[in-house]
Amino acid sequence: MAESEFPGWHGTTIIGVKKGGKVVIAGDGQVSLGQTVIKGTARKVRRLTPGGHEIVAGFAGSTADAFTLLERLEAKLEVTPGQLARACVELAKDWRTDKYLQKLEAMLIVTDGDGLFVVTGAGDVLEPEHDVTAIGSGGNYALAAARAIMDSDKSAEEIARTAMAIAADICVYTNGNLIVETIEK
Repeated sequence: MAESEFPGWHGTTIIGVKKGGKVVIAGDGQVSLGQTVIKGTARKVRRLTPGGHEIVAGFAGSTADAFTLLERLEAKLEVTPGQLARACVELAKDWRTDKYLQKLEAMLIVTDGDGLFVVTGAGDVLEPEHDVTAIGSGGNYALAAARAIMDSDKSAEEIARTAMAIAADICVYTNGNLIVETIEK
């Protein structure tokens, strides 16, 4: 969908940080329509337990589209329990080839405490090189901030919170109302 046709929804900021045997996914709570904040307390980071395996996922983009993708990911994980990478690849294949799914406007960051992946509608399943990744309108700000402090003594959660605070100060589509979920393997 061309940007001029899109109703003006701007994303959010979601970050994933892997350090010290833990993976943290944090996301802000702002939902915007054009230049108006519609809601400041949305929950865009969720804990899932498909097949008894714990997964943490964060999403940027359309909420309804993200929920559709999370349901599909859960279904893939039911078929391939404990194989997050494989489930993400299968979801990305479906997303790229299914006419209905191709129209979905969202991105995901997912982790099982071991792997950390970004899943996109372009068919990408990306695993970050530097154990940090971010998506959404403030994603690049959060990513740069986190990368700058990854070698510090800060924990994964402290890095995520600091990076999100910096992104919220720069990106008008990101607020400081955070949901933070931690998982370790």
